[in-house]
Amino acid sequence: MKNYRTALLLPLLISSLIGCQSPSPSDTNQLLAESLQQKALGSDLGFQIVESLTVEVGPRLAGSPKDAVAVAWAEKKLQSLGFDRVYKEAVEVPVWERGEASASIVAPFQQPLVITALGGSVATPAEGITAKIVRFDSLAALKEANPDDVTGKIVFIDQKTERHKTGKGYGKSVGGRSRGAIEAARKGALAIVIRSIGTDHDRMAHTGTMRYEEGLKRIPAAAMSAPDADLVNAMLKRSADITLALKMSPENKGSAISYNVIAEVTGSSKPDEIVLIGAHLDSWDEGTGAIDDGAGVAIVTAAGKLIQDLPEKPARTVRVVLYAAEEIGLVGGKAYAKAHAAELDKHYIAAESDFGAGPIYRIDFQVNEQVLPKLQQLTQVMQRNGVAAGDNSAYGGPDVSMLPASGVPVASLRQDGTDYFDYHHTPNDTLDKIDPKALAQNVAAYAQFAYLMAQSELELRPLPAKQ
Repeated sequence: MKNYRTALLLPLLISSLIGCQSPSPSDTNQLLAESLQQKALGSDLGFQIVESLTVEVGPRLAGSPKDAVAVAWAEKKLQSLGFDRVYKEAVEVPVWERGEASASIVAPFQQPLVITALGGSVATPAEGITAKIVRFDSLAALKEANPDDVTGKIVFIDQKTERHKTGKGYGKSVGGRSRGAIEAARKGALAIVIRSIGTDHDRMAHTGTMRYEEGLKRIPAAAMSAPDADLVNAMLKRSADITLALKMSPENKGSAISYNVIAEVTGSSKPDEIVLIGAHLDSWDEGTGAIDDGAGVAIVTAAGKLIQDLPEKPARTVRVVLYAAEEIGLVGGKAYAKAHAAELDKHYIAAESDFGAGPIYRIDFQVNEQVLPKLQQLTQVMQRNGVAAGDNSAYGGPDVSMLPASGVPVASLRQDGTDYFDYHHTPNDTLDKIDPKALAQNVAAYAQFAYLMAQSELELRPLPAKQ
């Protein structure tokens, strides 16, 4: 009934705005984009989806039993929403179990610490590791250190994460998490513990993936809460010889099969051309994966559903991709790019929602520089939803970030991430952190973006040459 009413009301709306003249395709697209915004803002579908995911599935670490539950949930949910096509594509993913983790300062003071293992870490020996710590302000400082000062000790990287709307502070500090164990092992350390990569002051640790390097010893890697990092610093002011006891039991357990889960709104006249909107289905196992990335799953799914329900389908196919195993190395994104290599020239544009549920305030692109002004004009209707025109600096999102290398244009719908890293990768990543109104604004923005791109006549290629 809703679709029937929309079909009846749309011509009346067009006539009221532009008189009795026949509307141009551009006018019709703009009006439909505005209608999508109003429908999204008046709907709680996005919140219903993320509530369903966090309640019925919860944490869903790649390769775990809950990951399989999440895949089944996604396939069923997309089918129930009536997409033209729903399918999944197998992805081989590494399997890692967190186990237990504990730490304490044992000399000259005795204090327990709150820690968590970093994703992919090896375990300590069963008896644990007890050693003096050596502190560094950053990964760069560790790289410059004399190996004699590090050998036989536990490295402590104490870099604070700056709070920014754009989240750029994360990029400055995350190297200590991802590569800290490599550099510490290179200099003979027994283990590494970092200040959590987060902007909160809660006594909980932030997990996240880390890497090892072939040929180097694999040492245990953990993160401690920000208040505990402050505690250790206060101890170091009193004594240079601080001894830490660390015990961890994570385990790498080979590989398993997960899936990218995909839904499509089939294009009416260019069905082989793709507008991709994506998010990642997996999450870390500490919270319920609400903001990372249940919100993204909800945003792109609800946006796709709004387009699916239009009385007339857009020209291009809108493809919703829920990626596997983003958290442990963009595994699903890489698998998608490989599996669809032959049709990447038919991908008109791609964008991914993976930065929580803060309001979208700007849209950036990575497209042919000559067409950018026209593209900004085409998407001007999004400004009524609070989304300003941006520049040509988009990278698209983690799982689509490799597509521009194959010539695929991308967009970044920039979200306000001021408090995102308060909750990111922690037990505090739960449903209550999502504002339903902000989530609906995101759904509106993605629906407008995907629809306008599916109807666009602009040639977005070739991409700008890398500098």
